Amino acid sequence: MIKKTLISFAATTVLAAAPTLGFAEEAAPAASPLSFNVGLVTDYRYRGISQSRLQPALQGGADYAFASGSYVGTWLSTIKWIKDTPTAGSTPVEWDIYGGHKGELTKGLAYDVGGLYYAYLNNKYSNVGANADTFEIYGALTYGTVTAKYSHSVTNLFGNIDSKNSGYFEAAATFDLGGGWTVAPHIGYQDVKGPAATDATYTDYSLTVAKDFGGGLTGTLAVVGTDAKESFYTLANKFNGKNGVVAGLKYGF
Repeated sequence: MIKKTLISFAATTVLAAAPTLGFAEEAAPAASPLSFNVGLVTDYRYRGISQSRLQPALQGGADYAFASGSYVGTWLSTIKWIKDTPTAGSTPVEWDIYGGHKGELTKGLAYDVGGLYYAYLNNKYSNVGANADTFEIYGALTYGTVTAKYSHSVTNLFGNIDSKNSGYFEAAATFDLGGGWTVAPHIGYQDVKGPAATDATYTDYSLTVAKDFGGGLTGTLAVVGTDAKESFYTLANKFNGKNGVVAGLKYGF
């Protein structure tokens, strides 16, 4: 299996990968434009597919928000899918670097555009496919509680041969239940180009409940599922697209 997939409910569940679909949510002005986050999830799911062999992952990142609406950031997570692919190397970490710009088109309609580079240092995925490093550009619109986003790969997608111009369509909503509780449904469609298209293309969905405990601490519990083909998304005898429940805890400061 040559893959990557991922939401991240993008954070992917809410804690998985940056930037997340929550980009347009209003928040109190931060004391500093620089922020950090660390987290632990019971399974790193990105676009519905486990990146950590259905096992826990440690994650963390940093963001800088400019007054103009532009932003830059970086985020890292432990992974196992490259190590689980024979002859592809033993890269244990995904390192994301991203930047973009957020703004408002009209009252109530927000946008977010940018680029995201997924780096897998010293990966040898070209032994079985293409280099796993991937660059995507993305654009999103948010109206009220609903966000629609499209990500487009300008390189090969996560090690799939001749998969340039693959795309990921997703939609999500966040509902405030009060008392620090939110619930967020999400659906996505990963369209993979190239020789692997028939086996690699799939739909994912999730429902995430989050609790803000205050002081920067947030907990999540998500039900995640896909219609991914087991024959393609199995590594080390683990079907990484199986339905499951993912818990997470993140601390932002």
